[in-house]
Amino acid sequence: MEREHCADVLIVGGGLGGVAAALAVARLGLRALMTEETDWIGGQLTAQAVSAPDEHPWIESFGATRSYQALRAAIRRYYADHYPLLPDRERAYLNPGRGGVSRLCHEPRVGLAALEAMLAPHRAAGRVTVWIGWRAIATDVEHDRVRAVRVADRGGHTAVLHAPWVIDATECGDLLPLTGTEYVTGAEAVTDTGEPHAAPTAAPQDMQSFTWCFVLDHRPGEDHTVPRPEGYDACLQAGHLSWVQPHPVTGEPRRYAMFPGEGDPSAYPLWTYRRILDRTQFAEGAFPSDLSLINWPQNDYTGGSIIDVPAGERERALMGARRLSLSLLHWLQTEAPRPDGGQGWPGLCLRPDVTGTPDGLAMVPYVRESRRIVPVFRVLEQHVALQSRSDGRAEAFRDTAGIGLYRIDLHPAVHTARYIDLSCCPFQIPLGALLPARMRNLLAGCKNIGTTHITNGAYRLHPVEWNIGEAAGALAAFCEQHALPPHGVRERAASLDAFQAVLRRLGVPLEWPAAHAV
Repeated sequence: MEREHCADVLIVGGGLGGVAAALAVARLGLRALMTEETDWIGGQLTAQAVSAPDEHPWIESFGATRSYQALRAAIRRYYADHYPLLPDRERAYLNPGRGGVSRLCHEPRVGLAALEAMLAPHRAAGRVTVWIGWRAIATDVEHDRVRAVRVADRGGHTAVLHAPWVIDATECGDLLPLTGTEYVTGAEAVTDTGEPHAAPTAAPQDMQSFTWCFVLDHRPGEDHTVPRPEGYDACLQAGHLSWVQPHPVTGEPRRYAMFPGEGDPSAYPLWTYRRILDRTQFAEGAFPSDLSLINWPQNDYTGGSIIDVPAGERERALMGARRLSLSLLHWLQTEAPRPDGGQGWPGLCLRPDVTGTPDGLAMVPYVRESRRIVPVFRVLEQHVALQSRSDGRAEAFRDTAGIGLYRIDLHPAVHTARYIDLSCCPFQIPLGALLPARMRNLLAGCKNIGTTHITNGAYRLHPVEWNIGEAAGALAAFCEQHALPPHGVRERAASLDAFQAVLRRLGVPLEWPAAHAV
């Protein structure tokens, strides 16, 4: 007999947005059921191995929700409590990897431990239930409402999940086609959005590249060379396996290097770019090597999309991304030019124990661009891009549900290979972007909100995704407690004010202080 389960809020997808949504629901006294198809909650921070998150310059003091800051503090505390950290290391602002991309670069498992600890009291109290290894396969929809979601585990068992409120927090917006919710993918046409950098014509499959990340350490004198992958020569001929790659802003050639302090001083050292463990910060001999996350320009996969394509085409793209990453590794081990005139570092070693997988690649690829709802309100380039805002301030939204800041950072698209990299003003997250135009009880809970192909590049990062999920969870709980529809909350001033007061109590900042204008 098919299993059934009920909750106040159903959250499909256990990435950062999903976890933040579950925490918000629980803190407001309701019951959340969250499903996650991989073995780890945390999405891009854990299963996708992007644990060196892109964050804005003010992140240590302002610009994220209180619970996201609690996550960051918990990660640092884990290292202070469990690792042989040197006595003179700064605890409050520890950067375990001292990676160049972020003030907090850490191992995926430590991020997982922090997330699990945050959920633990709510799971013990029955306010949060987490189903690991389950994915949505079908839905029951009636009168623009999701009545139930059918999920399946890897063994083929199925269950039907019921809740009055449903949040899609999947990495690719998987509930949208299953529920018949209107959505878009890829690049919109300039005639649609009016954005200065929009495409001449709509290109639904021209989405940002995705990356199959992996983690390495370096053991000089040892040989950990992986077999030459299928497709290696094609990767070499396409220019992926090179220290020279296009600059994302200018398009001019940019030179990279492996390790800092070696060879051309103008070349950017990639080993420390997303390094997640710097052994010099710990007791001597505690770690034989640094750990570095390989999420580099060279392994951005532009060979095809994995969204809304036939199953065979999707599988080919996934396999192509894996082969590209393994080809990059093989090149680094065997043929990459060294400053001393030699080739390769055979001591570079995959760390499957760090990624939680048999082969050392992340559990799933790092997906930058999801399906996006057709929303009540869509965020455009004109609302947030610095060059579109003469006063250096983003558009102010009356229905703000949070804030964020990052560049409009679009990695090369899968068909045009076009980079877009633009400065952003500190921006708000409008509640209307979380609301599908038609569906009444389905909310977007991560990077599937109503952005465009362009503005997705700024709203997809870790702290913003967390804020989106937290706002979605809080809205679902608020609607359940007050018997209000989400669209009505936004449309009625008194209801919106009351909901925004809830967000503030949860520690969600709704606007940027004047001092943070660009």
